[in-house]
Amino acid sequence: MSKQDSIWVEDLTKRFGSFTAVDSISFQVDPGEVFGFLGANGAGKSTAMKMLCGLLQPTSGIGEVAGFNIRKESEKIKKKIGYMSQKFSLYNDLTIAENIQFYAGIYGLKSREIREKSRLLLDQIELNTKADTYVGSLPLGWKQKIAFGVAMIHNPEIIFLDEPTGGVDPLTRRNFWEMIRQAAYQGTTVFVTTHYMDEAEYCDRISMMVDGRIEGLGSPADLKGEFESKNMDEVFLKLARAT
Repeated sequence: MSKQDSIWVEDLTKRFGSFTAVDSISFQVDPGEVFGFLGANGAGKSTAMKMLCGLLQPTSGIGEVAGFNIRKESEKIKKKIGYMSQKFSLYNDLTIAENIQFYAGIYGLKSREIREKSRLLLDQIELNTKADTYVGSLPLGWKQKIAFGVAMIHNPEIIFLDEPTGGVDPLTRRNFWEMIRQAAYQGTTVFVTTHYMDEAEYCDRISMMVDGRIEGLGSPADLKGEFESKNMDEVFLKLARAT
């Protein structure tokens, strides 16, 4: 694997006692690629992502994210990435504007940058007339859009999205993926986990996780051809039944 990749790992493993959550996975992600990490709940997707983000130490294996060692340089990695957790991570008792300002400050933006970025983000998510609305009063779909915008506010090289469309309606899911594709078009590498198999079609390449292992890796078209399937649901079912 080339160390010029945005992400590369070899034999990455995470055990919790006798339980192996991630079992010797290897892959690379190209700059500007939308890389999907697909699998059922409990397949190991979130655990793998946390190791890449520097939130969990691997049990074994090696890798780099944004050119930094995932074992030794986790703090440097955190400065180069954006992260949107599986559970909604903004503060419900703060307004939209206050949340944006708070997280922009955490990412180290200066006051002038925060003002400019806040205005641009509010325009992008079409909430500039609701900047003083408390986040807790918003529908989940809008909350997720704000969380995505906040994770992107410091122009990270790579953004990690942990099941960002879970629990939202189909129209919001489609709109969210338009935001993801736009980020990739502008050069951001996107690493996204999901258990919605139809969302694989939005990715450049995908990894199919089953019981902590990568059982399929490639573009959606390549995987459907390899497993003689009409859609990604069929691919996943064949992989799951084979284990």
